[in-house]
Amino acid sequence: MAAVLFDFSGTLFRIESTESWLRAGLKETGLTLAEPELADTAKALEAVGALPGGADPVEVPADLAGVWVVRDESAQLHRAAYTGLSRRVPLPGPGLHDALYERHKSPAAWSPYPDTAEVLRTLRERGIGVGVVSNIGWDLRPVFREHGLEAYVDAYVLSYEHGVQKPDPRLFSAACAALDVDPRQVLMVGDSRVADGGAAALGCRVHFVDHLPVAQRPDALLPVLDLVARGYERRADAPPV
Repeated sequence: MAAVLFDFSGTLFRIESTESWLRAGLKETGLTLAEPELADTAKALEAVGALPGGADPVEVPADLAGVWVVRDESAQLHRAAYTGLSRRVPLPGPGLHDALYERHKSPAAWSPYPDTAEVLRTLRERGIGVGVVSNIGWDLRPVFREHGLEAYVDAYVLSYEHGVQKPDPRLFSAACAALDVDPRQVLMVGDSRVADGGAAALGCRVHFVDHLPVAQRPDALLPVLDLVARGYERRADAPPV
């Protein structure tokens, strides 16, 4: 294999908990909530899917449905979708909705999975190209830089910068072009069968990991090293290895 493409959220990194996110937003804005109310508000924000990278909405409101399906195609749509969801939940100050959105873009809001550094570093040592292909509405490069992983990534292909989102094959094609590799010599690693499985349309191999909290997924990326070494082929609709 010539290169490995990775999804970002739920694959290489995981967003903080909704409660941690809310606490950080409250601190940033100087607002407060009593502990019982804070816990209830965090649960309500999680239910509506207000935290990007967190749980999907239990139900997308009709007035946001159109924005939701294309939210990763631009920074404006992404912000509108997620702040629109957070506004379904009463918060102690109107500015907190935007503060929460800004918080989720902070490197401090993200933690790499325990094996992320080892896998990326080993791929670099083996001369394998690495690309990050993400459905996202903001620049995630500072997250990699702040966590000391920027040196291991050769290309970032972000949906909002290209105006298309996974599973559109054009996003994966752009990543392969950026790395100057044949898609048939590429492994795509992600947590979404629908979104990341789109790479199979180009002939890429696809490997899935579970989108779990960091503490619950210590080594799910390590098999990638063996898959690359063996040139393992698998279909996007096959069960995870």
